[in-house]
Amino acid sequence: MVITHNLGYPRIGNQRQLKFALESYWSGKSTLDELKNTGAELRKAHWQLQNQLNWVPVGDFSFYDQVLDMSLTLGHLPTRAQGFEGDALDNTFRIARGRTAPTTNAQEITAGEMTKWFDTNYHYIVPEFDAQTRFSLNAERLLAQVKEAQQQNVAVKPVIIGPVTYLLLGKSKDGIDRLSLLDQLLPVYQTLLSTLSAQGISWVQIDEPALVTTLDDEWKEAFERSYAALSRSPVKLLLTTYFGTLLDNRELVTRLPVAGVHLDLTYGHDDLAPLVDALSADTVVSLGVINGRNIWKTDLNATLDWLEPVAQKLGSRLWLAPSCSLLHVPADLGQETNLDPEVKTWLAFAQQKLDELHTLAQALNLGRQAVAGALEDNARAIASRKQSTRVHNPAVEQAVQACTTELGARQNAFTERHAVQSAQLTLPAFPTTTIGSFPQTPEIRQARLQFKKGELDAEAYEAAMKKEIAYAIEQQEALGLDVLVHGEAERNDMVEYFGEQLDGYVFSQYGWVQSYGSRCVKPPILFGDIDRPNAMTVHWAQYAQSLTNKPVKGMLTGPVTMLNWSFVRDDLPRSTVCLQLALAIRKEVQDLEAAGIQIIQIDEAALREGLPLRQSQWATYLEWAVNCFRIAANGVRDDTQIHTHMCYSEFNDIMPAIAAMDADVITIETSRSDMELLQAFDDFHYPNDIGPGVYDIHSPNIPDEAQIIALMKNAAQRIAPERLWVNPDCGLKTRQWAEVLPALKAMVSAAQTLRQEATQEAVETV
Repeated sequence: MVITHNLGYPRIGNQRQLKFALESYWSGKSTLDELKNTGAELRKAHWQLQNQLNWVPVGDFSFYDQVLDMSLTLGHLPTRAQGFEGDALDNTFRIARGRTAPTTNAQEITAGEMTKWFDTNYHYIVPEFDAQTRFSLNAERLLAQVKEAQQQNVAVKPVIIGPVTYLLLGKSKDGIDRLSLLDQLLPVYQTLLSTLSAQGISWVQIDEPALVTTLDDEWKEAFERSYAALSRSPVKLLLTTYFGTLLDNRELVTRLPVAGVHLDLTYGHDDLAPLVDALSADTVVSLGVINGRNIWKTDLNATLDWLEPVAQKLGSRLWLAPSCSLLHVPADLGQETNLDPEVKTWLAFAQQKLDELHTLAQALNLGRQAVAGALEDNARAIASRKQSTRVHNPAVEQAVQACTTELGARQNAFTERHAVQSAQLTLPAFPTTTIGSFPQTPEIRQARLQFKKGELDAEAYEAAMKKEIAYAIEQQEALGLDVLVHGEAERNDMVEYFGEQLDGYVFSQYGWVQSYGSRCVKPPILFGDIDRPNAMTVHWAQYAQSLTNKPVKGMLTGPVTMLNWSFVRDDLPRSTVCLQLALAIRKEVQDLEAAGIQIIQIDEAALREGLPLRQSQWATYLEWAVNCFRIAANGVRDDTQIHTHMCYSEFNDIMPAIAAMDADVITIETSRSDMELLQAFDDFHYPNDIGPGVYDIHSPNIPDEAQIIALMKNAAQRIAPERLWVNPDCGLKTRQWAEVLPALKAMVSAAQTLRQEATQEAVETV
């Protein structure tokens, strides 16, 4: 009989219950016990929803981030977070956010660095390693969840991050070799596995997605050493890989002494036959046959066509699962009552993916006739999508075919453009700006909700948004910022807002996915060819510019980020879909310029997120991604200044590609990583202007002037001061005005001090 299991379930709840419980606790409106009760209720509900599975993941639930949870399980806390005497969950929040709920009166600390989980839009808190790093088991959280699940008669399969991936995900803070920590880390893992065995656990899912990346010999040897040690534990290990294929790590995996191996087959079947042939006759082979990262229905009949011979060969050794944790998709399509009915039939969210899994298992165990009705319904949906006339737009396809590289070229090089722009904008040294958004206040959210419900007409809604825009302009003028933004009051999300105005997108009502902590996004569903029928932002930008004599940036989301932060159609190459988006954004850029907007920011926060996990595949991706940005951005005159923004990814190793984008100004996150990004400029001469983010907007902590000056002086050691801008590291929509205003005041004051010092130095030099 085929065994079914899951690698992880969406933790936020089908109505974002976890988000609201977290934010209520952080604001002091509810207690820690109430937050923990919400967590227990969600876990119970999620386990019940997975009761058709033979094995259910436990430990995948987190109040913030599973990597941070693993750090705490391993007793690995940053030095600044050690010695905390309050509840362990409060210390989790201190590491993640820099502070706890106001009722705890706990000392603020610097929040942990945050970056992308492999090539997804999920963010994790980066483990920090140094010469003082020590590990000691603290399995209370995991053991409590295991006991809780056992009491509810759940078939428990604990989920942990493997030792090699854990070390690979972390960063050395003082140059220590991460692999030098392996010998002291492995005994903690051994004790953890023994402890789980003593609690009645037979199988443990140990996630090692590092195995789908390029590994040098040292890291490969670390895998062999790790699993030789862990094989002596009394539990069976399911070595779990996802987000790619094993390729040159395939032979390594066959040598590891584990009881089972999970493969992500949504990237192709290349690993399947070689691994099945090479693994021992008693090794479980778990196949990820349902895409855990996208929302399209699986073609069940086509899957069974290739899966049935595999099942016949493997027999009871075959396990079936989604390709990866379902953390990356929404919870339940059944809630969607307003979704386009035709497109809805093509979709599967987390709960529907588990239904698909059950159907496949039933077909393999009992024969296709046992689930004939489900297979017929699935076949109709697959055929409907392939045949739909709504998916293809001949005019868009012709425009894509007509694209040339010349579309992505500016009239002149940056040096010439810079001179023209400087004369026109007359900005001071160290010009100050923000990244685009200002706080999404309760009043803004309430007006948007009333407008969507029809309780507020279009005229009243526009008046409400203009009031918020005017307030944002007024505050920026008072602060003394040099380049202003309209604040994006009218935007619910930086991708959804644009997708709602583009042909080829549809939108869910409850399709929320966790990005980090309480931050949830609702990715648009890109189902067909993309076109822009009307201007999307010009009206708001013109209004904001009418309120001030200072330049106001037009704010757009770039084509690569639109692509990577959407659920993307899987019937075209991603490069082609991105080019469609680029042509649509290009129209908007040109309309903003025609409307008199002198500075246009095109955010590409997700450029690196789409980078393949294998370095050998980077060049192909970066070539088309950079080309799409250039096509979107570069249909303007020299006197129009193009900005772009990037955040919360590792950019050091793709700086040449970022430079090739040829944006006049790039604003980029550096504050959480102590301006680590700037090390890239020791070896790479970045040619254009750059604004390294000087304070962390994802923490409620307010920076002071001295901190910002120190960061900017650090930047000025590597980048000519005349090419530096001063800005936060991301948009401010998640913060409150009470936090934003003093932080920006400190930022502007820091810039003024830097100007004075630069003037004084110039005078002394003369």
